Amino acid sequence: MLTFSLTFVRHGETQYNREKLLQGQGVDTPLSETGLQQGEAVGQYLKDVKFNKVFVSNLQRAVQTAEIILRNNTHCSGMDMVLEPLLRERGFGVAEGRHKSDLKNMANAAGQSCRDYTPPGGETLDQVKLRFKKFLKVLFKQMLDEYSSSASDASSAAHGATDVSPDSSASDGLHGVPVHVLAVSHGAYIRVVIRHLVEDLNCALPAGVKMSQLFSPCPNTGISRFVLSLTRTDSGPALSAARCVFTNRKRHLENLPDDEQSKGK
Repeated sequence: MLTFSLTFVRHGETQYNREKLLQGQGVDTPLSETGLQQGEAVGQYLKDVKFNKVFVSNLQRAVQTAEIILRNNTHCSGMDMVLEPLLRERGFGVAEGRHKSDLKNMANAAGQSCRDYTPPGGETLDQVKLRFKKFLKVLFKQMLDEYSSSASDASSAAHGATDVSPDSSASDGLHGVPVHVLAVSHGAYIRVVIRHLVEDLNCALPAGVKMSQLFSPCPNTGISRFVLSLTRTDSGPALSAARCVFTNRKRHLENLPDDEQSKGK
């Protein structure tokens, strides 16, 4: 058995985020000045977490954010990241490059909620979830193949009480967990990630958490963390326990001079 932490970080702000324009996969823009500051802030916040693996969407806003995080990290500076297309943002088809209000109007015309609506040429939420499930399958096999000898006695960490400090430490949930994975991705994708882990994989939740908070939009460089335990079976790696430590944390953004915490895609 192997227990490891999986920390998701959304990329920093881009100018499209600031202007509430949809990027999806077809619009590949760099971080804005605020986005660079957010990247530095989340890098400083996570600087003492010793990540064993770093997976990154291959869109440049995610790559830039991951580069800043690694550059700030005490243990991981110079580590190679794995560019992973399975972590790319949800595709928004014909709505990419257009204002978020256009997507809302298209959804209204179709009689659907904006979150559930799929623009022509875009990805459905189920298609995004399938991408994440493929990522988990690859990740689980790699974790067991490379780290199964790294303290099989830490399995209780995925079952036990959430060790979250009152001051929201970057090490929350990591006590007794031997392996740590960072994934840098995108807002709409991370919402699908959280829903799948919580609703489909029955993650244990932090005490007193409100579902509205759990599933709220992830701010730029927002952090979500899960602790997962794996076992080997005849059919391959299997998830034996899962725990949500926190979602959409943004404490590291509090002192930024120009933090708009945009929620664009």
